Amino acid sequence: MMKRIAMLATNGFEESELTSPKEALEKQGWRVDIVGLKPGSIKSWKDGNWGDSFNVTLTVKEGLSENYDALVLPGGVMNPDNLRTDETAIEFIRNFFKQGKPVAAICHGPWSLINAEVVEGRTLTSFPSIRKDLENAGANWVDKEVVVDQALVTSRKPDDLPAFNSKLIEEIKEGKHEHQHA
Repeated sequence: MMKRIAMLATNGFEESELTSPKEALEKQGWRVDIVGLKPGSIKSWKDGNWGDSFNVTLTVKEGLSENYDALVLPGGVMNPDNLRTDETAIEFIRNFFKQGKPVAAICHGPWSLINAEVVEGRTLTSFPSIRKDLENAGANWVDKEVVVDQALVTSRKPDDLPAFNSKLIEEIKEGKHEHQHA
């Protein structure tokens, strides 16, 4: 069955954390849209420097969460730091939780989940440097390559991408989760 997945990102996302899940999802025959803060293209971060540019499919103002089956939040430091201060992006993220749809965040990606106020009481992982931020927001942080809490999939770093992609696909195939909450 055709699924449609949104990848929410802006400049400074970790390149492999967008390209690897995108390729894995597209191999399933699913459509993946890059949703950005503004039209045009966004630049990745790769090996400590700017990487490739990627075209934004549509903006977060145009992208309705109702049109998607799942949301992926790649990491990188600049990317989630910018997303978490954009109210339209935060509402877009929150709506996936309200609808019980799978959400996946890797590395620094969970930073945005704090501002969306969806981490309290959840078990998740992330890049170690944002552990305290997540714990202070009420999350139970664990150091594992991939963690699934209801329909929320999280991982720590690019090395975890194979496990992250596998669990993400599994959760999308399962569909909506009635216990997912905002």
